[in-house]
Amino acid sequence: MKNILYLFLLSTQFFFAQNGFEKGNALYEKGSYADAAVAYESVLNSNQHSAELYFNLANTYYKLNKVAPAIYYYEKALVLNPKDQESQNNLKFANKRTIDEIKVIPKVGFAKLVRDFTGIYHYNTWAWATIGLATLFLFFFIGYYFLQITVWKRLFFIGMFLAILLMLITVSSAIFEKKYFDTEKPAIIFAEMANVKSEPRDGGKPLFLLHEGTKVYVEEVIGKWKKIQLTDGSEGWIESSAIKEVK
Repeated sequence: MKNILYLFLLSTQFFFAQNGFEKGNALYEKGSYADAAVAYESVLNSNQHSAELYFNLANTYYKLNKVAPAIYYYEKALVLNPKDQESQNNLKFANKRTIDEIKVIPKVGFAKLVRDFTGIYHYNTWAWATIGLATLFLFFFIGYYFLQITVWKRLFFIGMFLAILLMLITVSSAIFEKKYFDTEKPAIIFAEMANVKSEPRDGGKPLFLLHEGTKVYVEEVIGKWKKIQLTDGSEGWIESSAIKEVK
């Protein structure tokens, strides 16, 4: 009985979420962007998430000239669908509306080369590739074990070796990419203006000022303060209420 009730509540929740999403789309088409945002947010409040929902919500806030929420939801859409070209392009337009111009200092070294390679695919894609290679290894192993012709046995043995080698690469890539995903904590400045301080306290010396929409990376948390880093390498402490983490 409890399982039936749970399934009923789940299906009801899904129905209202879909209804809210479609309502948001209809309001957006009519140009009622504020009402569309409310409809989309109601879907999020029902714990329904998708790259398409975040993308539509970001577009809505972009139309409302709300820079921080627009950038925030484009970033969230890209977390779920990193290769989405529309989200990437729209994010570039939204970033042009920000005040702060933060330089991006390119990383160098072996770690960057590894990241450039593993970042080609999502860690789930690397995991599925590993499963496919494991299946291929099993196929080669069966062929090697049962075939009697020497030439074929050698070919299947080579296939086993290559499958294992590629599996080591895909497994390592999946682990590296998952670790990178878990440790990287991007956030968006939501306060209109926020002082970044040298210490995690109210009397800390202000280092520089950031404005809404700027992307930062959270490194550490102490009480109501978060240590952030910018893409140019600058670091400092900011109040947690001034930013919103993307994931």
